[in-house]
Amino acid sequence: MLNLRNICIIAHVDHGKTTLVDHLLRQAGTFQEHQTVDERVMDSMDLERERGITILAKNTSVRVGDTKINIVDTPGHADFGGEVERIMGMVDGAILLVDAAEGPLPQTRFVLEKALAQNQRIIVVINKVDRLEQGDPYRIQEVTNQIFDLFVDLGASDEQAEFPIVYACSKQGWCTTSLADLEDLLSKRKTGTLKPLFDLILSLVSPPKIEKNDEFQLLISNLAYSDYVGRMAIGRVLSGKVTQNQRIFRYGLDPEQNPVLEAFVTPHIYTFEGLNQKEVDSLHAGDIGLLTGIESFQIGDTLSSSDSIDPLRRISVEKPTLGMTFSINTSPYSGKEGEAIQSRKLRERLLKEVRQNVALRFEEMDTPDQFRILGRGELQMAILIEQMRREGFEFMVGKPIVLMKEGPNGEKLEPIERAVLDLPEEYVGAVTQMFQQRKGLVDKIEKHRSRVRLEIIIPTRGMLGLRSRYLSMTRGEGLFSREWIGHEPSRGEIIHRINGAMVADRSGKTVEYAMLNLEDRGILFVKPRVPVYEGMIVGECNKDNDLNVNICREKKLTNIRAAHAEILVTLSGIREMSLEKSIEWIDEDEWIEVTPKTIRLRKKILPQNQRSVKRSARK
Repeated sequence: MLNLRNICIIAHVDHGKTTLVDHLLRQAGTFQEHQTVDERVMDSMDLERERGITILAKNTSVRVGDTKINIVDTPGHADFGGEVERIMGMVDGAILLVDAAEGPLPQTRFVLEKALAQNQRIIVVINKVDRLEQGDPYRIQEVTNQIFDLFVDLGASDEQAEFPIVYACSKQGWCTTSLADLEDLLSKRKTGTLKPLFDLILSLVSPPKIEKNDEFQLLISNLAYSDYVGRMAIGRVLSGKVTQNQRIFRYGLDPEQNPVLEAFVTPHIYTFEGLNQKEVDSLHAGDIGLLTGIESFQIGDTLSSSDSIDPLRRISVEKPTLGMTFSINTSPYSGKEGEAIQSRKLRERLLKEVRQNVALRFEEMDTPDQFRILGRGELQMAILIEQMRREGFEFMVGKPIVLMKEGPNGEKLEPIERAVLDLPEEYVGAVTQMFQQRKGLVDKIEKHRSRVRLEIIIPTRGMLGLRSRYLSMTRGEGLFSREWIGHEPSRGEIIHRINGAMVADRSGKTVEYAMLNLEDRGILFVKPRVPVYEGMIVGECNKDNDLNVNICREKKLTNIRAAHAEILVTLSGIREMSLEKSIEWIDEDEWIEVTPKTIRLRKKILPQNQRSVKRSARK
């Protein structure tokens, strides 16, 4: 049997995890010399490639000599923290990537805390040293000190705090353990590889700890699906071994969360070889692999060769902070651009997602056609909505609602976050004022050259819709990250949106003439010749009340021609409302209508004579 090492790569979003895995695979000989390989090969989902972020934790492996190294690439965005939490039990060590220019950010703290809690040995990689002039030893030392302070702050043991440091440029595929080599490597007087990192993994990360038990046991940490063999359970074998066609027992839960014991035979067993899944006769303790056999696998289930054991502790993640209502599509255009699903099918699709993602929760609502999904953040919800949209579904979603908690004395407690902003100095005043309007309190200010880093403690309610406004205010130069830190007493009312909506008062198609006359009333969201219906939101009003408008009005034709009559109508600008912008913008009395072709905004009550235009009367 080969020697084994199981590691994960953790970091804040966009610090270079997936790029580093690319070069680890290449330099370990996973690909043939003539083989064409895409960049960020581990980001296999279309949404991951489009957005440039990792959404799902994924497994791969490399071979160094006679040692097999199983590698798990994890997401770096706080909204997908559940992916990080559930794979920690599969590995024995972690590579912590930190951007040399940005230093440790909120998600760095979150993922590191999870790794330290599992008593894992950490290898620190200070990445993107090419962003610094000649390696800038002063900045690298500054980042090293910040990382050490973070380890101490998180209660790392003496052994964990004695972490080895590697200086790397994952984009170019090299690293070194010596600061003295940086100048030569950056100027290309010297070439480098990732061999120092491979050597550290082999020497510092312990082989898997194997339970002294002959019975096969595996905790399902992830799921996969194949058109040929169906659902597959992914996990690390904690003890014993499993062979093809062996009788296995699943210790799981039924939909009512009651314990279930189910027997099955596993016809196929796979292990990870590079990016592929290789079928094997057996899987031994310590290795990470995939099992098939039944469709009822769920994350957190225990698989065992015995029907008389105590199941392993189920995987648990931190509780959700945000809820979002999903509803069947009730608009007049329902079924015209996709599959107008019934409530039963919508419920089944949402339950399927919840079973695969332990960071999400599902709740029934009083209305039979509506369901609530609880999660970590707006981006996590947007990814789920986009996935369903691409599957051809039509449905509606409501405004994200922050989940409050009741304190010991009956007081309202709300989730609080730490926002870390890195921005040019000239925007600090305006940005600070914007966050303070959302009940944010400045906790820390650091200046580094022409940029400033702010740490602001702010309620999750105040963060809704703030990201796009912050990026606009800083002309796209600001960096923005967030971390959930706990619950505190409610800080009072926060105004989500000052302006009202412009709402179509009839069905038809938008006309340039009508739109030109409405530009003084606000900002339009729709283009000319777009079908609209009564109650559909077509723009943002300049005032705080809603405004019902006739956006389908055509110019009256007469038999008198004027010299200026044929002047071309030109609209000054239309705001494109993407899914994320729509989630940030809508109010409690509004829906987002999602179809495979279109994102529309609408009022929950469509007829104008049944709803008020005043904000105080909204429900």
